[in-house]
Amino acid sequence: MEEGRVYRREELSAISKSVDRDLKQLLTDKRVERAAPGLYYRPKMSKFGGLSPTSTELVRAFLKTDDFLLTTTNVFNGLGVGLTQLSTEYVVYNRKRVGRFKLGGLTYYFQRPPNFPKKNEVTEEYLFVDLLNNYDRLPDPPDTLWNSLKRRAKEFPYQNLLRLSQTYGKASARKLLRELTANG
Repeated sequence: MEEGRVYRREELSAISKSVDRDLKQLLTDKRVERAAPGLYYRPKMSKFGGLSPTSTELVRAFLKTDDFLLTTTNVFNGLGVGLTQLSTEYVVYNRKRVGRFKLGGLTYYFQRPPNFPKKNEVTEEYLFVDLLNNYDRLPDPPDTLWNSLKRRAKEFPYQNLLRLSQTYGKASARKLLRELTANG
């Protein structure tokens, strides 16, 4: 097993005649850790001890695909609209699973939106539309949020926001965008 890589139990059964016995021994010896039911990893060693795998590696093994976008509501703080709340929950946009799952001690909220960009296609405009998608889930938005969103919406090219809201936005996000960009 490679350090830092997450394995599904069925992957390990291909290299072991008694996978459950071998996993039990590896867990007892602390050479392998259990990330979730059916998911195991070999900690990457550092001078401070064993390190957990990356969130990307955990989600990839859990979903059995690279087709997902891993994010958190913390990214909205960087949009300059006055949000400062920190969340410990990751959001995973994907095409397979829905719900909250604990992987490696962290909580991941899996959602299946109709569409989402690849990680390298995420722009500030997309994050703005995603903030509008999650507007009702924001923890304690400040009283000044609406005015900050209006100001920030004017800083982006309207056609980009419109295109992204049509591609990735919920109906509620498109409605909020219309209200934010209305004259007056």
